[in-house]
Amino acid sequence: MADSNQWNPWHGCRRISAGCAHCYIFKMDAQYGRDTSKIAQTRSFGLPLQKNRRGEYKLRTDDYVYTCFSSDFFIEEADRWRPEAWEMMRIRGDLRFFIITKRIHRFIECLPADWGDGWDNVTICSTVENQAMAGYRLPIFASCPVKHKEIICEPLLEKVDLSRWLNGIEGVTAGGESGPGARPCHYEWVAELREQCLRADPKVPFWFKQTGARFVKDGKAVYVPRRMQFAEAEKCRLDVE
Repeated sequence: MADSNQWNPWHGCRRISAGCAHCYIFKMDAQYGRDTSKIAQTRSFGLPLQKNRRGEYKLRTDDYVYTCFSSDFFIEEADRWRPEAWEMMRIRGDLRFFIITKRIHRFIECLPADWGDGWDNVTICSTVENQAMAGYRLPIFASCPVKHKEIICEPLLEKVDLSRWLNGIEGVTAGGESGPGARPCHYEWVAELREQCLRADPKVPFWFKQTGARFVKDGKAVYVPRRMQFAEAEKCRLDVE
């Protein structure tokens, strides 16, 4: 199985929808007195092309590279850096870049000239936290030229119907919200997403990633410590391969 790495070419973001309310990036920056609204290139910008003393790439062939998890890859302030980031991804066709965005509405205007119908080594994931964002983002996502598409329902804030937009989707991930002030995640919402994935033709892989801090099941709200949220989600046995 391939290893995974994180590549954050820039840092900082702006809230644009309900799912951003308790974003971990803002919490992390607050702890260190940083202003999250100041988007800046990081020292890791050139990571995909960096080499070790033996002249080998630090990121190895077939590694998964979780890209821009301390910002949004398509945020406007990064427009001047994005072409070079795309070029590094093009050069490293042996790596698999995984990009999650709340700004799928900017996707088309941010593409490299040779994108075509997508690159084999890039997966684009559109986030959906509620039905309003499903109705806004997923029609746009459906029209985007991408070879590998996934939907991320995290934090899941209400019951969401994805069924009309699952064609061409390679995976759906759901999860509750963590940290102080976390909003509840209901088991029934997650189970319904799983059923939608099972009913799709062909069926879509589904992963219940984490319960979140406030998990509601059988009408009972339970506080789940951060360290247990992944394990408690796994116990629900809702994953679909």
